[in-house]
Amino acid sequence: MTTWNKYTHVCHTCDALIEYTSTRDVIDITCECGGDTAYLSVDDATITPSTTTKEETMETATPTVPETYNSNLLVTYKKIHGFSDPEYITDKVVNLEWELHNGRQSSKTVGVLQSKINTVKDIIHESYADSQDQETLQAIAEALDIELTRDVQFTATIEVSGTITLDLLEDYDLESEITDALYVDAQNGNIQIDDTEVCHVREAY
Repeated sequence: MTTWNKYTHVCHTCDALIEYTSTRDVIDITCECGGDTAYLSVDDATITPSTTTKEETMETATPTVPETYNSNLLVTYKKIHGFSDPEYITDKVVNLEWELHNGRQSSKTVGVLQSKINTVKDIIHESYADSQDQETLQAIAEALDIELTRDVQFTATIEVSGTITLDLLEDYDLESEITDALYVDAQNGNIQIDDTEVCHVREAY
């Protein structure tokens, strides 16, 4: 008897759950949308030979169309236009079915294209610095709307002077007062502040 296994994967791009039954190992597969998949599990899927006789015919489930189903039925639905006012449209069910189908196909196509663009982005970033034709790589990046950026870690020193108002009748620790009150922020959205430290607090004379 041949041994079958059911392999389960999930797509990183479209989150599709993929089940693949085979007699051989199926570890690395590509989703229909073109995205990479993660291997989740494998289960035994061997089918034991049936002992059902002709008189014991097994029932098979077949899709049935509801008696009340009418593909030409007119329905009114709300069509969303981003942040603008919605539009109410009346159309046949069959036309909505095709719109839904085409929408799903378009989503798959977008997923495949985005995956390919991400691959090109990785190639450009890896080869740009040592390339003899950076202008061509830059033109490709601009055509695909790829930002050519890199992250640079940095340290900086800021000298701060100012005035603080304190209660004359209370003891105070100037260093604690300043350290608790000062913080650093960046006005440039490309800068991320990971850590700050206030040092050498002293009273000016």
